[in-house]
Amino acid sequence: MKKKATIYDIARELNITVSTVSRALNNFSTISEATKKAVFETAKKLNYSPNRLASSLKSGKTYTIGVIIPSMEVHFFAVVIHSIEQVLKNNGYRILLYQSNESVENEINGVKTLLEAQVDGIIASMSLETEDTSHFQTLIKQNKPLVLFDRVDKSLNVSTVTLDDFKAGYLAAQHLIQQGYKNIAFVTTIHQNSIFGNRVKGYKAALIDHQLEIKEHHIIYGGLSIKDGRYGADKLMREQDRPDAIIAGDDYTALGVIKKLKELDLSPPQIGVIGFANETFSAFITPNLSTIDQQASKVGYECAQGFMKMIASENPYEVVEHTVIEPLVIVRQSTSK
Repeated sequence: MKKKATIYDIARELNITVSTVSRALNNFSTISEATKKAVFETAKKLNYSPNRLASSLKSGKTYTIGVIIPSMEVHFFAVVIHSIEQVLKNNGYRILLYQSNESVENEINGVKTLLEAQVDGIIASMSLETEDTSHFQTLIKQNKPLVLFDRVDKSLNVSTVTLDDFKAGYLAAQHLIQQGYKNIAFVTTIHQNSIFGNRVKGYKAALIDHQLEIKEHHIIYGGLSIKDGRYGADKLMREQDRPDAIIAGDDYTALGVIKKLKELDLSPPQIGVIGFANETFSAFITPNLSTIDQQASKVGYECAQGFMKMIASENPYEVVEHTVIEPLVIVRQSTSK
């Protein structure tokens, strides 16, 4: 039987070190493209296939990272994943993706499944249902890095990457006020995740700073969907003191708001509408949607960088960092009088 090729055979063939071959095969950014090309061509010629099990047993690492997100259908999370993957790939890591679909039960199963797959750590954004985060404590007890982003639990001693959600809510309301709107409502989620609560706090602070009345009956709590946006807009437009602008908890909710307003012949910017997340569709609907950009690529980059710092340390929880990303206002037709 022909002996299986190893990285030692590749190194001998190219007259380079075994460590250089290993880094080239794992696509390390420190290895030149010419060397990578030579290594991959030689590996193909020798019919080399990596023994990941042996490698992980020797190093104690699988070079695989688990990533848990609420949904891949949300553009924000898709962009974050892409950014995380690019950084980790350049450092020789790959990812295993798990979707919670906004279910805490799925999230708990995701942590369990990824740990059973021997991932070296997890990067996660919590589901809307998540209140008890004890399932994440398993990683801390195993001394495996955990980075939380967007939706986080600050009681956990882990690295986090978040948007300045108070400022995001403030900027959304301030933009509408600057456009001349005076009676501003908010349609958001009933779930008590801190990011949504902080956005409402920011919205209220902007109203106070501009001497505008806070009307609690103009804050509609429900879900985050097109259906919830339609419901919120319908309820608000039935009020005697109906608002002249609406902030929506996300762009899908904002889309529902716009659909209902159109049915009522109150198409934006007659009633101003602004959302959150800068979903791809927001630039292409009519009227196109003003929104708060959460800088998803930057969020993903910071998550991956934070993870690499943690995993390089013997005790990853000695290098816990909290990174806050600045929100950006994207102005489009739906708020431009």
